[in-house]
Amino acid sequence: MTAGAAPLWIRIVRFGFAALGILALVWIPIRNLDESAFSAADYFSYFTIQSNVLGVIVLLIGAVRDPRDRRWQAVRGATTLYLLITGVVYAVLLAKVDVMLTDKWINDVLHRILPAVVVLDWILVPVALGITRKLIGTWLIYPAVYGVYTLIRGPIVDWYPYPFLDPRQQGYVSLIIGLVILSGVFALLAVSVVSLGALITRWREPAASE
Repeated sequence: MTAGAAPLWIRIVRFGFAALGILALVWIPIRNLDESAFSAADYFSYFTIQSNVLGVIVLLIGAVRDPRDRRWQAVRGATTLYLLITGVVYAVLLAKVDVMLTDKWINDVLHRILPAVVVLDWILVPVALGITRKLIGTWLIYPAVYGVYTLIRGPIVDWYPYPFLDPRQQGYVSLIIGLVILSGVFALLAVSVVSLGALITRWREPAASE
């Protein structure tokens, strides 16, 4: 079941937070244009940055066009998952780790505010996609590809974006165990996103028919 059209106020709020996200995403690259130590490739190799770019795009499209077809809602759900992963991993593993976002307001926007906004948007404009292996598997492709990309690029540039993806600090056995655990957590989060959309949609159906 596809989502109903979002109210005008939600579309306006989407646009506002998309603008905030754009400002947060471009602030550090613009501020560091003249810094030789700054690497744009490293900056855009953070899962946080990539997931927030997706979040901004989804919020903008949701504000301007608000598509209602199932394919778009699946993209919305996937983006909700990725930003939820960003928020959860940051809170559990990275809150006290330097991940380049030393400006507190940028750190808060990208790790806390935008993930919360996108999840809340999913709650306010829910959709029942149905839990299937194909959907969950498709959503998990991107985190898997990101992990492979990071592990291949890391030895080449001698840099890893996150400690839990750095085999130099923990060895490959601990790394693999950690990745298996994270994969399970991501799968549970994916199921939770789909289930949340379906549950809220069902709650609203009786109310709409009364």
